[in-house]
Amino acid sequence: MKDTAAQNTLELLVHGVGGTTPEEMLDDPRTVRVTGDDTAAVFRRIDDVDAEERPAAEHGEAPVPEAYVWCNLTSGNGSRALWLLLLPFMVVNLAHWMRPTSEGRRPRTVRLYGLLVRLAGLSLTVLLVAAACEVALDLAAWQCAGTPACAERHTWLGFLSPSGSGDGWWSEPGRRLALAALVPSALTGLLWYLSHRTWSAYESQPPPPGSDGEGTGTDGEGGETYHSALGRPGFWYGRRLVARLRAAHTAAAFLTVAAAVGTAAAREDRRPGGPALLDALAPLFTLAYVAGALVVVWVVCRRGRTENRLDHELDRALVRRLPVGSLVLLALSLVYACSSRPEWRSAGRLPGDRVFGALTLTQCLLVVALAVVAHVLHRTRPHPRAALRGLAGPAVAMLACALGGVMSGGVAQRVSDWLDGTRRTLPGPPVLLTWQASVIPPLLLLLLVVVALLARRTLRVRRAEAAEVEREHPAEPADAARTRRIATARAMAGLTDLAPRVLGIVAVATLLLGAASLLGAELTEEVPGDAAEGAPAALQGAADTTQACGSWLIGVGFLLFVTWGRRAYKDPSARRTIGILWDVGTFWPRAAHPFAPPCYAERAVPDLTWRMATWTRATGGRLVLSGHSQGSVLAAAAAWQLGPSARRRVALLTYGSPLERLYGRWFPAHFGPAALSALHREVDCWRNLYRLTDPIGGPVRLPGDCGPEVDRAPLKDPLAYGRTALHPLPAPILGHSDYQADPAFAEERRLLLARLRPEVPGPRPIEEGPRPVGKTPSALRRGPVEEGDDPPQAPGSSGRSSG
Repeated sequence: MKDTAAQNTLELLVHGVGGTTPEEMLDDPRTVRVTGDDTAAVFRRIDDVDAEERPAAEHGEAPVPEAYVWCNLTSGNGSRALWLLLLPFMVVNLAHWMRPTSEGRRPRTVRLYGLLVRLAGLSLTVLLVAAACEVALDLAAWQCAGTPACAERHTWLGFLSPSGSGDGWWSEPGRRLALAALVPSALTGLLWYLSHRTWSAYESQPPPPGSDGEGTGTDGEGGETYHSALGRPGFWYGRRLVARLRAAHTAAAFLTVAAAVGTAAAREDRRPGGPALLDALAPLFTLAYVAGALVVVWVVCRRGRTENRLDHELDRALVRRLPVGSLVLLALSLVYACSSRPEWRSAGRLPGDRVFGALTLTQCLLVVALAVVAHVLHRTRPHPRAALRGLAGPAVAMLACALGGVMSGGVAQRVSDWLDGTRRTLPGPPVLLTWQASVIPPLLLLLLVVVALLARRTLRVRRAEAAEVEREHPAEPADAARTRRIATARAMAGLTDLAPRVLGIVAVATLLLGAASLLGAELTEEVPGDAAEGAPAALQGAADTTQACGSWLIGVGFLLFVTWGRRAYKDPSARRTIGILWDVGTFWPRAAHPFAPPCYAERAVPDLTWRMATWTRATGGRLVLSGHSQGSVLAAAAAWQLGPSARRRVALLTYGSPLERLYGRWFPAHFGPAALSALHREVDCWRNLYRLTDPIGGPVRLPGDCGPEVDRAPLKDPLAYGRTALHPLPAPILGHSDYQADPAFAEERRLLLARLRPEVPGPRPIEEGPRPVGKTPSALRRGPVEEGDDPPQAPGSSGRSSG
């Protein structure tokens, strides 16, 4: 490497949600991949491939641009559209990371918060498998196959029907249940396989050399520098917890199937006159189910995340034996159910339909307890802009439970209608599922009211913004249509800040309606239409209408859900749209649910860290880390993972960034004011661009006197109000896109390059790879931090200014 290249400057571009091509990012059709693979890679223009080998004077003041393309981590494969079915798991995993900040206080309360979210995630797994058991075991094998009229309409069930098969071997109820149990068992196996495969590709990747967390964790000057949990060595290495949770959830799923089959057979064996051997086995199986459930809950509660060190251990005995043990118990239960019981007849619903009521009650209690814990944590260190005053996590957990209930109830209701139609020859799904479907229309009416109020507010804000737009362009000829479009874009962008209120209203309404449906099902033991018989005509009509509409709405919604996923499998543009959901929802590691879609940041953040650290070490040059939208979040996370000396060579340029507007409000423990202020102090300089028409990006709003140094005044959008010599055609309203087209972007990048200090000494030569920030000596003595505890705060700041 030539000495003349010592002052080369690199601009590392990171795209946002939805992804883009390297040709668009680098504004050059001739690009080449310099490092990476088909999943995520760094690209350069062909002319810049050997930039480090040429004198810096050849580049002038312009930096060498590189593009990090990571969109295939989330939306590159068509089969990943099937991840839509894992939406409840992803949402409950988000609730884990939404806890309020406590800044190192109340560590037991922090661990309790994580424990409650993990238990809520476990209940969702049991709910999903119980719904599959309801469809396969109860509706198909127990009810339809046991009813001659239904079996005649569905000839594929003929060999299971006593009348259709002439009392064949498979026609006994226990054997029918054992055969149908293969469906939820296969679903469990599929979830295990997907989780294990993505675990091997994401969480289980070995860390870079020298990142074992055994360093001092200081800046080399005796001061602590780690202010965000995202900078801890083990934050992006969650292999141990995900493996434990995968084993526990897999075991819970197999136990659910085994209990659905075994308890039905045990109930039959407890009747007088049954075989003595089977009667003796019944309590043993029941005891085994209870013991297995206790072990699963213990595993989920036993250990949380370890972040202050790289945890290379893996509980191999637990990870292997727990699922295998539950699978063996399932096999024994199937053999037990297949034992001959000539007098056994299937009538009514399959025993055990009250499981759904128990799950609903458990989820409601967990959400209430989580709200209490979140409130306590928020009061410890109040963050005035935190979403729902720290209650965003419980609200999102309630939403996850509601999604799980809607999806489970929708499948059961639609399958019941398909098997029975309007004949009412079958008892149908459990009463609670029908009650839960009946509360969907009232919830939709509430949402319509909320939408109407938001529309009214948007119109009011648009009028105010229209007056502001006219004041901003006093010398321009008035254009009412142009003013209205700009004002509408600003008003619509402001709706993002109202999302917490909408979520709070929906969460509270869902909790109350869910509790009402549970109470109604338990008190009446009838579906709403039958329970309202004898009531006033208006009430009975409302009950019948909500019951019918709820069933159809859930069914139609689920069909649209599946259809959307199928379309995304074939249509790349639709696949990219769905991929945007995962860009936002799967940034966080799987800390609460192992069957959630994998965390792409566990690949993207180390990629960026490696690239920045190796480039600064090899060239001694300067680096501008340029992140748009979600790319700015990845950029901040990667900057936190850099060593202090490399971090001081980095200038951060963010635009359209949700760092404070979304992440700072919804995830205050990790992106709150303290964390962002520390990042501002530790990088060499930082500048943030945003527009009033941008619904995603916004100001960073750092407290104290550093806010103006980071946030530039809102950019003009559009660039010209009317036609000008520079803009002879009407300039478009850009909103969240094309920040680089604004002249302010090039200006701010030039100022950042001028402020970067080339005299900062390079990293010590003993470091062989990028070292994620580690523990301080006091942290080494204290031991690992679990459950995302807030890191220790530095006693003071460096006092450097980005200005």
